[in-house]
Amino acid sequence: MLRRALSVAVPVGLVVLLAACGNTEPETVAVRPAMVVQPQLAGELVDAYPGEVRARLEPQLAFRIAGKVTKRLVDVGARVKKDQPLAELDPQDVRLQLEAIRAQVAAAEANLQLARAERERYRALQARNLVSRSQFDNAENTYRSAEARVKQVKAEFNVADNQAGYAVLRASQNGVVAQRMVEVGQVVAAGQSVFTLAADGEREVLINLPEQAFERFKVGQDVAVELWSQPDQRFPGRIREMSPSADPQSRTFAARVAFVEGKVPAELGQSARVFIAHNGEVPLAVPLSALTAEQGKPYVWVVDPKDSTLKRTYVRIGAYGEKSVPVLEGLQATDWLVAAGGQVLQEGQKVRPVDRDNRVVELTATASLTVKE
Repeated sequence: MLRRALSVAVPVGLVVLLAACGNTEPETVAVRPAMVVQPQLAGELVDAYPGEVRARLEPQLAFRIAGKVTKRLVDVGARVKKDQPLAELDPQDVRLQLEAIRAQVAAAEANLQLARAERERYRALQARNLVSRSQFDNAENTYRSAEARVKQVKAEFNVADNQAGYAVLRASQNGVVAQRMVEVGQVVAAGQSVFTLAADGEREVLINLPEQAFERFKVGQDVAVELWSQPDQRFPGRIREMSPSADPQSRTFAARVAFVEGKVPAELGQSARVFIAHNGEVPLAVPLSALTAEQGKPYVWVVDPKDSTLKRTYVRIGAYGEKSVPVLEGLQATDWLVAAGGQVLQEGQKVRPVDRDNRVVELTATASLTVKE
């Protein structure tokens, strides 16, 4: 009887036990944290040169006549409009010269009237055969000489009148006064630079290239420009012009870099850095710890910004550096990749992106490149 009861109880207990096991909730897998970084500019293959944002057009403004500066109407940094007065010379000399030539014009016109009347009188006398032909020709030549003299002194008057206007230096176009080279009371010569005007319009970066590497640069070469006010952005640029001779003191060659994009938030006088690659292309670089290899093929783990899952991405690399390796193909500047521990990761694995301080990183498509020093 006891044996029969046990044979019935054991299967029932097993069923109850299995039912209890089936009601347990599945164990949740914890999301693994992963330190992520973005590619950087390969500092080993890129040279950085400091520069300054300048206007593309920087005319040197000067008086067209000599004189003593009596008024300075603007300061450095002032915004001016076309034909706005900037400085004035002492106008006394040019005014006296203008008055003298005005008197010469009046005398020449009076002489012309006299010569005209004399010619008409000789014309009437010759018609009556009271004077010879030579006498009439002499009166005609006197009239023509007086007429030419009037034209001459009128032209001189116009020149003197223009010079009186040249005593006021005006802006050639809209812009900002970038430099001032004179002060009130200073005597300047004709053509001596007084102001440097930074004209409105395109902006570019002025840099100095070293003499020993000058042959590596050429007009039209592509570069990348970073403004100190916006260190997380790179603007494409191109070398527009290069000085054919070196500065006698610094022994560097001045070069101007133009922005390729139309709208760049570059203001006059801002500091900038220009990055020029050795081979004409700016490569990216990743930390050595981020690189893993499989059957001789290097790859990195790229994090999908949508769902934070991993994707194995094969890359073509260059020569290894001390702390990083340049990536020639396979990555974009906006990619986020796992910085270390790639050997224990799997395709499609979900991770929690963090930075070096274990803070959660919001993955975006914006590149934040910095140069490896």
